[in-house]
Amino acid sequence: MIGLWDTTGNEVVKALAAERRSAGGVASGLALTLIAVVEEKKVREAEAAATIAASAHPCRLLIVVRSDLDGRSRLDAEIVVGGRLGPAEAVVMRMYGRLALHAESVVMPLLAPDVPVVSWWHEEPPNMIANDFLGVVADRRITDSAQAPDPVAALRQRAIDYAPGDTDLTWTRITLWRSLVAGAFDATEARVIGAKIVAPAKDPTAWLMLGWLKARLNIEPTMEHTDRSPRLHSVELQCENGDYVRVTREEGTALFSRSGQEDRYMPLPRRAVGDELAEELRRLDADQIYADALGAMAGVAGLDHRLPMRVHVWKDPTLAARAAAPTDAMAG
Repeated sequence: MIGLWDTTGNEVVKALAAERRSAGGVASGLALTLIAVVEEKKVREAEAAATIAASAHPCRLLIVVRSDLDGRSRLDAEIVVGGRLGPAEAVVMRMYGRLALHAESVVMPLLAPDVPVVSWWHEEPPNMIANDFLGVVADRRITDSAQAPDPVAALRQRAIDYAPGDTDLTWTRITLWRSLVAGAFDATEARVIGAKIVAPAKDPTAWLMLGWLKARLNIEPTMEHTDRSPRLHSVELQCENGDYVRVTREEGTALFSRSGQEDRYMPLPRRAVGDELAEELRRLDADQIYADALGAMAGVAGLDHRLPMRVHVWKDPTLAARAAAPTDAMAG
């Protein structure tokens, strides 16, 4: 590992090039550049997740940590090639002061040549991705609405702000659920006429499951809130011929119930963030099924017809905070 304190972007580029030369073949064959926008307390989590994802998708990992926007501009960087991160190159950049608002000035020269760029927010997702140049420059953008104070509201905002190429780890977390529900109809052609989802009121995965069922089956699922489970608890489908299919989460498994058949247990493990991230990195094109589900959930039509490219819209959060300060003082 190389540590550079109070350095410049040019010095980081030189140090990465030198480390790549010394690492030799370890740094070859990069599949993509992964830009991770992370809170300081989650840097190690992001590194651990990227290590898992890099085992399937060797990448250059650029971790951006923004702090103290009103302080002195400074850049500290750590460079790791191979080693604890496996087949990945990593640059952890801690940016302070006004530099943090222009992270692209340091990040852009570090992008791996001729490979796709993916931006991943391992923190509360931005309200508008166009306000962050690190999202505008990316071919694919991964958020996690579950990290917002109000996850369901954050997921609805993802629909308002959507552009093809966006995705959310909330969607990835119901992959196994969707597989179980869809697999129930491999041996029947009975039409589904209703669905009921049991989950906590603020579980975004449950609402996205509702959107998926609504979009794919052209029905209006109902939501039943519960405090029995911290996550999506069960999904039940009612068929036109009177049959039902129910998938219920138990500890690490799913109880699969179907009218006229014996109950079965199926695997339903809780996956690590790195596994979820690796799944999303398998595809670099727009996910139309996700767009349909998100639009149906939020009541926003035509998401997949929007333009895939965003235009950067500059926003200075420090100015917004200063403008609000006098109002807060008068209110006090």
